[in-house]
Amino acid sequence: MTAGTDSHPNDPHVEALGKVRQVTLPLAARTLSTLSHVDYEDAFLVETGPAQDRTAGQWARAILEDAPMSTRNALSRGWSALGLRLGSTQPDRFVLGWEVRRSTPDVALLGASGRLGLSGELIFERQQHTLLFATFVQLENRIARALWAGIAPRHRQVVRDLLEQASCPERRPRQPTEGESRSITSISCDSAITCMLPARSPSKLPGSGE
Repeated sequence: MTAGTDSHPNDPHVEALGKVRQVTLPLAARTLSTLSHVDYEDAFLVETGPAQDRTAGQWARAILEDAPMSTRNALSRGWSALGLRLGSTQPDRFVLGWEVRRSTPDVALLGASGRLGLSGELIFERQQHTLLFATFVQLENRIARALWAGIAPRHRQVVRDLLEQASCPERRPRQPTEGESRSITSISCDSAITCMLPARSPSKLPGSGE
């Protein structure tokens, strides 16, 4: 598990909008997972200002589906490389391919099972002035563990970028024009996600015989 910070998720002090910090996962949020076991978890808190104008589900869509198209495409490629089974784009059942497993005004739980032994869930929980974003990962075999170990640091940076962009729309990177390099700083989030793609096919990874 990743280490948290000394910031408490319910800290009444509201920092600048878009400020993201990694926190210790609250126990109440941990109980929301429907995975049979959790092998990796992390949680981030983003300052949103009064968050009650959006439900948790609306925040999930703002973070994932309102990201630039290049970012959405890169996310989908990265998830597919991890073997996640993404669903359709039906707005009532899926958020960027992730199944909506629970939806209340304050909590949205998204999930995706995997073909390679890696399954995941994402939790969005709105609070008075903040939004909690948590990731749960279930790893069933050595292939899955090797895949996740390779991209976990990138995953955490991508989450930070997505939360900053969604909470501060004016900071959202612009779409690159035709012919521009994908290494442009303004799309660093997309570049980070692209780096998540494994360099080797799963059959070449340790434990591929499982």
